[in-house]
Formats: sequence, C-alpha cells, structure tokens
Amino acid sequence: MSRPTDEASLDAPAPSAPPARYVAVARKSPATIAFYLILAGILLLVNDRSNFIFPSFPAVLALILLLFLVRYVSTRYSLDSEQLLAWRLFGSRRVRLEEIRRIEYANLRDLGPVGLIGTWGWRGRVWSPTVGKFDTVHTVSDGLLISAGDVPLFVSPADPRGFARELSRRARSWGVELEPDAASWTPRGPAA
Repeated sequence: MSRPTDEASLDAPAPSAPPARYVAVARKSPATIAFYLILAGILLLVNDRSNFIFPSFPAVLALILLLFLVRYVSTRYSLDSEQLLAWRLFGSRRVRLEEIRRIEYANLRDLGPVGLIGTWGWRGRVWSPTVGKFDTVHTVSDGLLISAGDVPLFVSPADPRGFARELSRRARSWGVELEPDAASWTPRGPAA
C-alpha cells in the first residue's frame, strides 16, 4: 500500500535558502570626497612652489590624503551565517553573530564628545561618556551601534534599516534575544 501524499506540498516551490552573504556598502558623503580631492589638489599645486627643507613635503601630504580617501571609499560590511565583517582598507572588525546583544540607531554626535582625532583615527577606537569605548568602521555620523563582546561597534551602512533587519534576523537565527531591536524601529533624520 502506498503512503498518501499531500498534493499541495508537491506543487509548492521549495523554500529558498537565505543568501549566504549579505554585503552592504557604507554611505558616502560627496562633500567629504570633494574635500579630500580639493585639498590634495591644492597640495600638489603648492608642491612645485614650496620652499620647505624637504621639497616634496606637500606631495607626500597629498598622497597621505589620497590614501585616507581610498580607505574611506573602501568601507563596506558583510554578513554571513556566523559573523559581521566591517571592512575598510587597513582595518576591519569581526563580530560573531552569537555575541550580539543590541542593535540600535545612533549618531556619533549624540554619543558625546568623541572629537576629531577619535572619529578620524586610523584604528577607529573612540570613547564616549554615554557608551564608553567603542570601535568605528564608518563613513558618516548616522548609523548603527552594535553591542557585542566587550567593545561595541559603530557602522554606517547605506541602508541602515535594511542592514539592521538582516543583522537582527541572522543574530536571532543563533537564538540571540536582542534587547532593543533596531530592525523594528523607524530611524529619525536622514538615515531613514
């Protein structure tokens, strides 16, 4: 005797597996990119007319600015089944999904006096009176603060709401219960 089959299950398409990797670029500020390019251009123009002890000093400064520009533009974020990778040229941070406790919308200005050196520093470790120490792999001041492990991480994806939703979904697949969940919140201001 044959086993009865459910005809609806035979006709239904197989559920598609979630994408193995979710990649998001960081939001870029055209004003910041223009500032880097204009300042590097001015330094290169001044280079031929400089009377420094080291004659190519403005050109070296221009190359350093261009390196920072490439680093700024290279910022991106990827999620896989186990971790979040916040990456930029010469620096990244990995966060295991099972360690995430909180995902919330944040703004560097609201976090407190982190200062120009702190947010533009090469490593990206800054201090805030409201959060304490945290890492940043960001390009603009609006983004997400992800509390995981000992040190939170601030990121600025181009679509913060979509990124928060996907990060929340993947973290919950590890059985993580998030405190506030930015995936269900509506951000204020330009991050929407």
